[in-house]
Amino acid sequence: MSKKILMVITSHDQLGDTGKKTGFWIEEFAAPYYVFKDAGLDITLASPLGGQPPIDPSSELDDFVTDATKRFDKDQETKQHLANTVALSSVNQADFDAVFYPGGHGPLWDLATDATSIALIESFLGANKPVGAVCHASAVLLDVKDSGGEFAVKGKAIAGFTNSEEEAVQLTDIVPFLVEDELIKRGADYQKADDWSAFAVQDGLIISGQNPASSELVAEKLLAQLDA
Repeated sequence: MSKKILMVITSHDQLGDTGKKTGFWIEEFAAPYYVFKDAGLDITLASPLGGQPPIDPSSELDDFVTDATKRFDKDQETKQHLANTVALSSVNQADFDAVFYPGGHGPLWDLATDATSIALIESFLGANKPVGAVCHASAVLLDVKDSGGEFAVKGKAIAGFTNSEEEAVQLTDIVPFLVEDELIKRGADYQKADDWSAFAVQDGLIISGQNPASSELVAEKLLAQLDA
């Protein structure tokens, strides 16, 4: 039996009140998706609203093209899969071996505070199953609690989009909060490398990455955890 993985993607497409669009970062979906697919995992895609989740238009610019995004561009089957995400409320932790959250700015507005998502992550951790998140998606961990009622990130090595990276993309004053600051507030052992470097860290069942360049690393660590 192949292992089953759930990928949870934002449904949020408004970049604060700027009138600009956001969503999920295509590299942070595509690279992990193909790591999982090529390893033979059975992948289910979910989002809060179901259906086609919004791709951040900035992530489709030439500057951010990678081998994984090129592969996605030609992959009609995966595009169809993505266009038909199931509603997050319909999924059950018991049906999966792991969960992964791609980033992009969208999750800051919906998944970070989504009660269904928070309960789902708590359920995965409680069942001793790994949880992966990259870049802004590390925010989905902020309000997750452990069985003792403590923040799950407390004392844990966690990576996520840095304050200086947010400053570099000039969105510090647009986003509802800064991932680095909020993880530290909850007692996480926040870890980072140089801006835009590939960096991922695992602490127990939680595997997290700093930025788009880190998405494949997180997926590979998650895969290794499933094979352990």
